[in-house]
Amino acid sequence: MQKEISDYKIGLLGGGQLGRMLLQSAMDLNLEVAIMDADPNAPCAHLVQHFTVGKLTDYEDVIHFGQDKDLITIEIENVNIEALKELEATGVKIFPQPHIIELIQDKRKQKNFYRSTGIPTADFVLTESKADVLNYVEMIPAVHKLGTEGYDGRGVQMIRTAADTDKAFDRPGILEKCIDFQTEISVIVARNERGEVATYPSVELSFHPEANLVEFLFSPADLRKEIEIKAQALAIEVITKLGMVGLLAVEMFLTSEGELLVNEVAPRTHNSGHHTIEANQTSQFEQHLRAVLNLPLGTTQMLIPAAMVNLLGAPDYTGSAIYEGLSEAMKMPGVHLHLYGKKITKPFRKMGHVTITNEDMSTLKASANQVKTILKVKA
Repeated sequence: MQKEISDYKIGLLGGGQLGRMLLQSAMDLNLEVAIMDADPNAPCAHLVQHFTVGKLTDYEDVIHFGQDKDLITIEIENVNIEALKELEATGVKIFPQPHIIELIQDKRKQKNFYRSTGIPTADFVLTESKADVLNYVEMIPAVHKLGTEGYDGRGVQMIRTAADTDKAFDRPGILEKCIDFQTEISVIVARNERGEVATYPSVELSFHPEANLVEFLFSPADLRKEIEIKAQALAIEVITKLGMVGLLAVEMFLTSEGELLVNEVAPRTHNSGHHTIEANQTSQFEQHLRAVLNLPLGTTQMLIPAAMVNLLGAPDYTGSAIYEGLSEAMKMPGVHLHLYGKKITKPFRKMGHVTITNEDMSTLKASANQVKTILKVKA
């Protein structure tokens, strides 16, 4: 006899803001989710009945947490793969699948996967050390990325001239030729066990010049129809070739020649899909749950254009968070505030986001800049 989904014992590795927003969708589906995170004061810590303090990269912690679960999913890729493989072998469903998380954890393996499967991506070489970068000066200007443990803008270094090679990482990485691109976009795609797929409309990304984090997002992206069709198809190609179950954010460059190149992917709910809570028929968080539970995927139809502004900790402040300009921002029409429950702010730490909805894209862009100007996270 098949279980009702409300009877599933679901475990989530990671208790940050993505988990917090996932819980809101889980409640709508009457799902109970147990969470493990190393931080006893993580954003999810006091929102669930079963919260375990444990290290996501520790084999024993992950095994102990997962052994009584029917299903385990993630909100961060930095998890112990061997433990997940062991749990999967005992019959626990793990989505996304452990071997896929393992591939995506290592940008070197990820890029080789694109190359071997014919997925378009920027030209690159694998490097083993800082000295090794000097062997590829013909690639410069380039971006040097750590193979592992780089995230949220960390582990990425611009190498603009040969003199900059001293900034390269002295660890295994990727040297990727700089792309002359018009814009950077993201497409979120979901796939369930039955192989059903659904994509969200492309969004346009604008990055903070210092933190290398998404600062603004605009939905829909300003793309010609034929480019949008290609972007949707490319996202489906990536998740299908991976054979992945779950939600995948596919970040792409649109080059000056009109070519789409896959930059990186994230096998989970993602910063580039936060606007879907207000702007789309089905949020990315509900869609993630639908996908991993093998439920019918929800319609991704856009209800209204949207902009998203990340609320990052101010660069010069560390301490108890104070939200300056909060009341002023909340008076603006179409503003939807999401604070992540983090008590301490640090430079460029993601403290929340603001979604702005409006039928007019020029108004959206003006409002996004206004929110960025008036709303600050200080200590």
